[in-house]
Amino acid sequence: MKNRNCIIRLSRYKTALYRLKALGFVKVFSDNLAEAIGVMPSQVRKDFSLFGISGKKRGGYHIDALIERLNEILGKDKVHTVIIVGCGHIGSALMKYRKFEDGGIKIAAGFDIDPAKHAQDADIPVFPIDRVKPFIKEHNVELAIIAVPDIAAQQVADMLISAGIKGILNFAPIRLRCPEGSIAHNINLELELENLIYFVNVLKKKRVNPDETENA
Repeated sequence: MKNRNCIIRLSRYKTALYRLKALGFVKVFSDNLAEAIGVMPSQVRKDFSLFGISGKKRGGYHIDALIERLNEILGKDKVHTVIIVGCGHIGSALMKYRKFEDGGIKIAAGFDIDPAKHAQDADIPVFPIDRVKPFIKEHNVELAIIAVPDIAAQQVADMLISAGIKGILNFAPIRLRCPEGSIAHNINLELELENLIYFVNVLKKKRVNPDETENA
């Protein structure tokens, strides 16, 4: 399996390519992509070589062809159906995010235990949680987003995986355990903010005292 950091960089390369294309570029060099995402040009070439992508030293890469290849590698050359379990603030916000469609992601439905959130006639319907298993099987869904309280997250994940879900994006502040054949990416917003606060404070201290070693 390819390194996850490499896959993340491929997504960033693709985003940079779309920006360059919008500016009128037809070709791009590893130096351009390296500068766009903050890596060395050698890293760009190494990442591409893992997937058999090669450019010409003087001619670079054709942007359209490179975008097409990256979309193919990242599975963005077709529409992926996703469901959301937990339609509170985070879940509802994700359901309203229309940019998913531009990236080949279709939010097909939401599921929640709260009857007040059910809306079966909405553009993106919200169903009772007991409808999730038959929906997954009927629509052959493999991807899910979990946005439920941490106390319920593992139970929800187990239920989804048993119904056929292969990949989970988890917004609950808990790391999910997944059996072989499935995968979960955990996003802990509180932890990310704590890290951000720490590094902001480090930067502030450096501005106040740029050379602590000299004053020690």
